[in-house]
Amino acid sequence: MVSTAAAAVMPRLQEIRRATETLIEGLEPEDLCLQGMPDASPAKWHLAHTTWFFEEFLLSELENYTCADSRWRYLFNSYYEAIGERHPRPERGLLSRPSIAEVLAWRQRVTGALMAELDRLPAALVELGLQHEQQHQELLLMDLLDGFSRNPLEPAANPLPEAAYDASWSSPSPKGWHSFEGGLVEIGLEPASGSFHFDNEAPRHRIWLEPFAISQGLVSNGDYAAFIADGGYQRADLWMSEGWALVQERGWQAPRYWRGDWEFSLAGRRARHPGAPVRHISWFEADAYARWAGARLPEEAEWELAAGSGELEQVFGCLWQWTGSPYRPYPGFAPAAGAIGEYNGKFMSSQFVLRGSCFLTPAGHERLTYRNFYPPHSRWMASGIRLAMGGQP
Repeated sequence: MVSTAAAAVMPRLQEIRRATETLIEGLEPEDLCLQGMPDASPAKWHLAHTTWFFEEFLLSELENYTCADSRWRYLFNSYYEAIGERHPRPERGLLSRPSIAEVLAWRQRVTGALMAELDRLPAALVELGLQHEQQHQELLLMDLLDGFSRNPLEPAANPLPEAAYDASWSSPSPKGWHSFEGGLVEIGLEPASGSFHFDNEAPRHRIWLEPFAISQGLVSNGDYAAFIADGGYQRADLWMSEGWALVQERGWQAPRYWRGDWEFSLAGRRARHPGAPVRHISWFEADAYARWAGARLPEEAEWELAAGSGELEQVFGCLWQWTGSPYRPYPGFAPAAGAIGEYNGKFMSSQFVLRGSCFLTPAGHERLTYRNFYPPHSRWMASGIRLAMGGQP
């Protein structure tokens, strides 16, 4: 007999596993091998990697479970050094085999085994696997957008998320500022809180904030167009040195998917609305815009305090929001033992924190303490800009 706890998880497990597969409905096998750049991964790889994760960290520990072809362990490991060697990330688009039919059959077998063995599997690891899969649902769509944007035919990868984006703003980004007194505040989560969180969100700790103001809404396309018109991409004084070098080297003149008065999206080319929040912005662009606007990016502690107050709009479900905070461990942070400990901690250098969530984030996956992170040059993600003033520089 299945335990009550396992029975409660089963519908969610089925829903999340099935949701990943629905993201590729309507796509051709050729689309699923598409890798537009080294930072992205093909959709088929995402489908396989999320399956490998459950097999590697959960099912392989069971005596009666037979793992897939041992070579797939090499193909679909992402970055876990403790697991062993892996296929080079920039070459994932070369993996025409195993076929998508084989990957989907593997997914079904693994999902079935998870359902059958839930009572014997560590609940915390099952939950981590589900949260991990939801992360990859967002990544899969981001990577499809990047790949399809490189096709002169401008095909649509998956139009449905664009409706979610439109609903996330529906009216022009709200203007105005909210002020906060700052002081000694607490952010983060206690490891023993009982709420799921990634290890980088803990432990809860105190931090001092000077008084600050933060914008109620996100920077709009119209706002950003004014920055461009004022020579924003030609003024070295607005940019960090590394960012200015990238502007020169890569010829940046606008956000990642702007095309004249249009923009490219998961629905293909579509009109760009001036009131919609500007998206697909690197940290360097966000920082330069903030400087041009006489403001700055919020520190992540400021963002968490302000977002938790209920005073801000477009906090979740619209765009990830860059902060001015480098991605570093919280005081007292300790990664988990073993390969799982590589999940977040090893990336705590040369990256910046984003907060909130975006229109590609699966429902229920967002939370106030979530710390997303990317290198400052990255701009294929659904990232936007919220401004701050005063307080910490």
